[in-house]
Amino acid sequence: MTTAAATFAAAAAADPGRWEADALDRARRLEELLGDPYDTTNPHGLHALFDADARCIPPARTEQLLASTGLGAEFVPVEHGGRLTRADLLARALRPVFRRDVALGFGFGISSLFAVSAVWAAGSPEQRRHLAQLLLGGGRATILHHELAHANAILRHEFTAGAAPDGGYRLDGRKDVIINASRTGAHVVWARTDQARGPRSHSVLLLDPAQLPAEAARILPRVATPGMRGALFSGLEFTDCPVPADALVGRTGEGVALALRTFQVNRSLICGVVTAAADTVLHSAVRAATTGRSTPIARRWTKPLAGVFADLLACDSMATVVLRALSLLPDRAHVAAAAVKYVVPDLLRENLEELATVLGARGYQHDSPEYGALDKLVRDLPVAGLGHAGTASCQAVIVPQLRTLAERAWFAEEEPPPELFRRGAELPALDYRLLGIAGGGDFMAASLIGSATRLAPSRGVGGQIAVLAELAEGFVNELRALREQCRNLPAYGATALADPAVCVLGDRYCLIVAAAAVLGIWEGQDGTDSFLAHPAWAVLALSRIGDRLGIAVPELPDGCLDHVLDELVRRYRQGLSCDLDATSLAQ
Repeated sequence: MTTAAATFAAAAAADPGRWEADALDRARRLEELLGDPYDTTNPHGLHALFDADARCIPPARTEQLLASTGLGAEFVPVEHGGRLTRADLLARALRPVFRRDVALGFGFGISSLFAVSAVWAAGSPEQRRHLAQLLLGGGRATILHHELAHANAILRHEFTAGAAPDGGYRLDGRKDVIINASRTGAHVVWARTDQARGPRSHSVLLLDPAQLPAEAARILPRVATPGMRGALFSGLEFTDCPVPADALVGRTGEGVALALRTFQVNRSLICGVVTAAADTVLHSAVRAATTGRSTPIARRWTKPLAGVFADLLACDSMATVVLRALSLLPDRAHVAAAAVKYVVPDLLRENLEELATVLGARGYQHDSPEYGALDKLVRDLPVAGLGHAGTASCQAVIVPQLRTLAERAWFAEEEPPPELFRRGAELPALDYRLLGIAGGGDFMAASLIGSATRLAPSRGVGGQIAVLAELAEGFVNELRALREQCRNLPAYGATALADPAVCVLGDRYCLIVAAAAVLGIWEGQDGTDSFLAHPAWAVLALSRIGDRLGIAVPELPDGCLDHVLDELVRRYRQGLSCDLDATSLAQ
């Protein structure tokens, strides 16, 4: 551990009240170091990053800059000398990178966290120390997933590990698309150790590439991908590769449980950072709608621009609440984590389509720093795990839970602590070992009911607060109807995924969770941010969620769209992000 790392770890452990301020300070410093994204002479700007993407090479100078800042420490828990305190703060610290390039954020960032998270959850003290030293020293770790249903190329194929006479394993198999396979200091492998299907089919192995015999572990040629072209994807093939017994992470057969436990962090974190990339596209669209105009934005662009802004705030609300829940309610966050990964990608895809209409022909200027972000993000999102495979895996978590939630949790559970929704609240550190994978109720549904109850007296007062109260009641009624339908589901667990009608119930549930997050974040405002404390953004966000859900939605009150659009234009002109933080951007 370096002196700087040790100093930070000691200070963080002594004063959890500084965690949020420290994370925001690190984000601000990183934003300044990366510089003006629209400056064509900036080696870390969008022009240089788009050029690296077009040439299918990593942006070497920017990766070197990130290494010099010790970015790997963000993925190491404080107890091991790193900066990882809470998942919501990690997302905020990483947003400057994702605001510029999703591929960079994965290639030199969170893919390592996704790999090592199993070790943070169940690894031995020596395994944890080893990976902490690797990441703190600027190294990378690579995750070798097990195969999932509906898999894309990254999730297709898997490895098998048979028992060896010496108590270790013999590893076989091949995967053709693995990020950073050729430049990693550790492989974290989900390997099949039992040919029978079931929850004990896989185990997790931690491998040191330098210790593997060359004839048994072969790096395959680099693979071109349609998105995230600046990241390095290649393959690995193991042929009767010897693996020592102490490579096992946790217990034999614990791989599926570790995946369920760690993926809830991964899913929520992805959603918390890719909204920053969509933020860049929204800024491009506002630029297109305002450039060369001395008059206000054309009315035809008011609805899509204000609507996408409200959606991004809803996405950020949902991701932020779930990321905080991983610290505050670690045994109850697994369903909400799947819901956020289910909803946010769909909203972002719809948002990009809306913004494409505003950008018009400018959206085809693929190498333009001002307007090229749309094309790149459309290509990057599916490769980043925000495509069909990710959606299917989330359905597999949510759908089997619906009957139990309807029978035991909805309209019966107490609300979560208000700190879940309050910026600046002191929360416990993220501890992967505490994350639950079953049961735990539904704190988001309880929060929705509580918000609607508190808003109910405002329904007759008129104005935007009355509309907000009406919307809240509409979502509660939808939850009540959903409860009746889910109570009648047969108790056939995961086989329900084969029934499209049951999957639709899961769709509806996830949108209700999104509405609960918006209401919770709005209620949690302390007045510091006058825009977020005003009901307009929440009314617009909930109206759009209600439209997707197909429930009756009241007319938007006068001034609602204009209020949200004015804030969007203000943020664009003042160089502020379009998330809950309204962060100052480098200019």
